[in-house]
Amino acid sequence: MKEGRGFEGGYVHLDLTHLGEKKVLERLWEITSFVRIYLGIDPVKDPIPVYPTCHYLMGGIPTDIDGRVLNDESGMIAKGLYAAGECACVSVHGANRLGCNSLLDTLVFGRRCGSSMKQDILEIGYHPVSDEPLKKAGQMIAALFEHKGSENIDGIRRKMQLLMMDNCSVFRNEENLKKGLEEIKSLKNRYNDVDIVNKGGNFNYEFMEAIELGHQLNLAEVILLSALYRKESRGAHFREDFPARDDKNYLKHTLVFSTREGPEVRYKPVKITRFQPEARVY
Repeated sequence: MKEGRGFEGGYVHLDLTHLGEKKVLERLWEITSFVRIYLGIDPVKDPIPVYPTCHYLMGGIPTDIDGRVLNDESGMIAKGLYAAGECACVSVHGANRLGCNSLLDTLVFGRRCGSSMKQDILEIGYHPVSDEPLKKAGQMIAALFEHKGSENIDGIRRKMQLLMMDNCSVFRNEENLKKGLEEIKSLKNRYNDVDIVNKGGNFNYEFMEAIELGHQLNLAEVILLSALYRKESRGAHFREDFPARDDKNYLKHTLVFSTREGPEVRYKPVKITRFQPEARVY
C-alpha cells in the first residue's frame, strides 16, 4: 500500500470467492456476517477491502500483578489506585499479544485487582484531598465553553488520524516519527483554538469529543515519542531503520511522564523469570 499498489482510498482486497459459498458460510460465518452488515458486501461474491488498524493496546497504566498502579519506574505503589484490563500493563503480553491473552487482562487480573482492593481498603486510611485538580478541571471546562476559536474538533481529529497512520503505523522509521511529532505539536497548538458550537450542559457530545480529543493528542505524542526512542524492532513495534531486536539496550519497559517541559521518557527493567527471550521463528 505504501508503494502505491493498493486501491484508491488506501486498502487491498481479501478475496474469498474461490472458496465457494458452502465453505465460506461454514468456516467464516462470523466474518461474512460482519462484512454483510457493516460494508454491505457479500464475501461469497465480492472481495473484501482490508485496511490495517489498531486491534489491541498492549501498553497502558503500569501495575503490579494485583492491579496496584505503579507510580514510577522503581515500582513504587500509588496507594488507592488500581487498573485492570486493556487500559493496564501488567506485562503478560511481552511486546506482542498472543491470541486469547486478553482474557488474562480481564478475568485473571480483574479478579486479582478486586481482591487487592478488598484487602487494601482495611489498611488505607482517609487522607486530606486537595481540590486543586478539581479547580483545574473546572477552569479547563470553562475555557473550552467560553473560547471563541477558529478550529473545529473533526478537522483536527481527522488530521491526527492520518498523521498517525502515515508516520507511526505498521512500519516506522526515525524520519517519519520525527515528522509525526512535529505535526502532533502543531495540532496541539491548534487544539487550543477549538470552538465548541453547542454550549449546552446536557448530553453535550461535542464537548465530550473535545475533551477526548485533548487526551488523544497527548497519547499520540506519547506513542510517537516512545517509538522514536526505541531504536530496535520488537513484537508489534517495527523500525525499518532498526529491523533487529536489541536485548542489550532495550529489554525494558518504556514509561512516559508528564512534566512542565513536556513528556519525559524513562525505563523500567523487565524481570525475566522462567522464559528467556528468543528470536521468533516459524
